[in-house]
Amino acid sequence: MADIAVFYEHPQWFEPLFRALDRRGLGWAPIQIQDHTFDPADTRLPAPLILNRLAMSSFLRQSEHALYYSVAVLDHWEGLGARVINGPGVLAYDTSKARQLSLFRACGLDTPHTRVAHRRADVARLAAEIGYPVMVKVNVGGSGTGMIRYDSAEELEAAVTDGLTPVGVDGVALVQAYVPARDARVIRCEVLDGKLLYAIALNGAGSTFDLCPADVCMVDKPSITIEAYQPPPEIAAAVERVAVRAGLDVGGIEYMIDDRDGRPKFYDLNALSNFVANPVEVLGYDPHENLVDYLIGQLGARRRSAA
Repeated sequence: MADIAVFYEHPQWFEPLFRALDRRGLGWAPIQIQDHTFDPADTRLPAPLILNRLAMSSFLRQSEHALYYSVAVLDHWEGLGARVINGPGVLAYDTSKARQLSLFRACGLDTPHTRVAHRRADVARLAAEIGYPVMVKVNVGGSGTGMIRYDSAEELEAAVTDGLTPVGVDGVALVQAYVPARDARVIRCEVLDGKLLYAIALNGAGSTFDLCPADVCMVDKPSITIEAYQPPPEIAAAVERVAVRAGLDVGGIEYMIDDRDGRPKFYDLNALSNFVANPVEVLGYDPHENLVDYLIGQLGARRRSAA
């Protein structure tokens, strides 16, 4: 049995992680989600430590995506005693923007004004409650997909009539006030083990809704630039509070400064952390090494508890 199993879907995103695992001499096994099946009666584990790298955007690459399958198999392994990094509890947030917003509010943070619906017929009424412009978003998002801005009731009502408003894989939609981001900037805070690891500013927000900062993502987004960013202490504390409450082992939490009132608005939690492209150039170090350190620590803790 391998020491660590990496449960992943995207064929390229995790090559830096795989290289870091190899450099450290760890015995690890890849589990490609697309080809995976499981027997609920099987009590064998692929590894005592399982790193979940499921991408919410997998439904864009596969019509027969494994989002909800992954929740089941990770819960199966966790029930057998595996330590699952970003397990099914975290996925309950990752697969629902609506739950993420409730989490932010429970942590005392501001979010964009939002209404949640499960019928297209309700979207125009909810938009009227919020006021235009509005964003209509799918509940399970990935790589900026399923997000459309509507500037008037006429525009939105025509889209509803024609059946063109976004509908996600779970049938749930968010109707959300459009927030003008100050300096066209979104801040992504990466956390590891409940602590802020680093933050980056993504400049050019608004030119695209796809703000994935990893190497493979950035090749088609020349309008987005990335720089290291130091959030204020109160933001860092808020991010850590959210991560701990969600049980987020590693991932990103995003916010923007509302240009109208200068207040931070939190809007996204992402349990898939690919880390930033060109990390040494942007940050001065490679955070994959920090992640591997964390995995080694988790593996050691498990061995000590079993001794």
